[in-house]
Amino acid sequence: MNEENATPQDFLCDFCEACWGEDRPMVEGHRGSLICGRCLTLAFDALWNRGQGVPRPETEVCIMCLSPNDDPVWISPARDTARICKRCAKQSAVMLERDKDCGWKRPML
Repeated sequence: MNEENATPQDFLCDFCEACWGEDRPMVEGHRGSLICGRCLTLAFDALWNRGQGVPRPETEVCIMCLSPNDDPVWISPARDTARICKRCAKQSAVMLERDKDCGWKRPML
């Protein structure tokens, strides 16, 4: 957190609305969008392991990259406006795995 007065309540996962915490690592996308490790686990598993992504609606974009790409998306069960594309799920997984302090691992079948 770079802001002197920022608190964990200032940083919410866009997919489940949980606050940032030491036990809840997050990856930041464009324009401050955030996905927590728990939601990333669900998204990565659905998109990469189970092939359960859905086509992105034409009028919507991935909230992590803001791209209207053709990748399938995972839609949060908690917030149906929160979508992450397959590419961003992988990039976010790589980012969290690089942070050895958080201990996050991508789900495997």
